[in-house]
Amino acid sequence: MNSLTSEETAYIAGIIDGEGSIMLIKFHNNQFPAPCISISSTSMELLKWIKHKLNTGTIKSKRNYNPDKHKNSYTYELKYNDAIELLTWIYPYLIINEKKERAIIIINEYKKVTPRNGRYSKEMLQAKELFYERFMKIR
Repeated sequence: MNSLTSEETAYIAGIIDGEGSIMLIKFHNNQFPAPCISISSTSMELLKWIKHKLNTGTIKSKRNYNPDKHKNSYTYELKYNDAIELLTWIYPYLIINEKKERAIIIINEYKKVTPRNGRYSKEMLQAKELFYERFMKIR
């Protein structure tokens, strides 16, 4: 990721507070949900700026079923370690409690309950399931 000024970091945190989501998502059927940050917007310019500043992530178009009534919409997505790294940068600037709680649990616990080789002992599997349950209870 490119280095961000504190103003840019705070701005991105504000965008995530307002238009973003901090989630755990299954990207493949045979894996546990992994960290993901997404930002939805009708402004491609904004999402391209964020992608440029972070030097990672993807932008996808959303299907517009009624172009006469709705603007085109896009989603920026950041996954896995890139999402965790961004959360560590923006955490101090987040305002919304739910998003702060989700960020801190991912920052502090996700890697502790995720073995690098993907092989889970019985104890690690239980810890991972408890982590996921606690994360999902955050509202």
